[in-house]
Formats: sequence, structure tokens, C-alpha cells
Amino acid sequence: MKKIMLVGSVGCGKTTLCQRINRLEQRYKKTQALEVINTTIDTPGEYLERRSCLGSLLVTSCEVDLVLFLLDATESRFMYSPGQATSFPVPVMGVVTKTDLASAKQRSDAIDLLELAGAERIFEVSSVDGEGIEALIDFLSD
Repeated sequence: MKKIMLVGSVGCGKTTLCQRINRLEQRYKKTQALEVINTTIDTPGEYLERRSCLGSLLVTSCEVDLVLFLLDATESRFMYSPGQATSFPVPVMGVVTKTDLASAKQRSDAIDLLELAGAERIFEVSSVDGEGIEALIDFLSD
């Protein structure tokens, strides 16, 4: 499995996706610091939301094969800058989360925004009903 880092705003589903990818029990917990679970680095949402913490994400990304930008399809705010993926020394993919709660328009808009941020490939997932999880795991396993 590729070593990955999950990046996204508070509440976008990073920890839940981390648990699904690693086939762990689904339990809510607030991530307070970088956490390494198998080949996954789960990051606090504040690292993206507070621009003074972005350097921590960039330094940590040097240790992974791939960065995943997560975006909650139901979220009205967008925390990534246009082209932000180019700041990272590894490929960046996008993951639209909470697809089970989103309309088709919200999902489409989320894809467009992740493309604007520079994500090379985008997956749509629901950690609740499992939609898209296996496709993402298969991609990460290649």
C-alpha cells in the first residue's frame, strides 16, 4: 500500500476515511496531532485551516508517496488555494467525502474545486455506506 497523507479541513472525514482504509472500527475522535496508522498519516484539519501551519503539511509530505486532498461535498467553504497541489513534492489526488449526504450538484462542484486545487485524480467516497472505498483502496494498493 502506498504511504499517504490525508489533508482537509476540520470535520471533512479524514480520520473516518483513515479508519476505513485501514479496516479499523469506525470511531469518532478529534485528531489533535499528526497520527501515523499503518501507511496513513492523518493530519489535524487546523493544519490546512491555519495558514501558519501549512509548512508542517509540506514537510510531512516528504515522507509519503501521495497526498490526498479531502473535501466534504456538503461543505460550503473551500480551504484549498488554486494550484495548491503544486506546493507538494509528491502527487496529489482528491477525495470527495460524505457523498451519501450530498446532492449531485454538490458532488460535481466539489470535483471542480479539487481540480482547481490541482488534484490529479479524484475519488468520490462515503465512509458511512462504503461507496467508492474499495476503488480508492485498490488505487492505493497498486
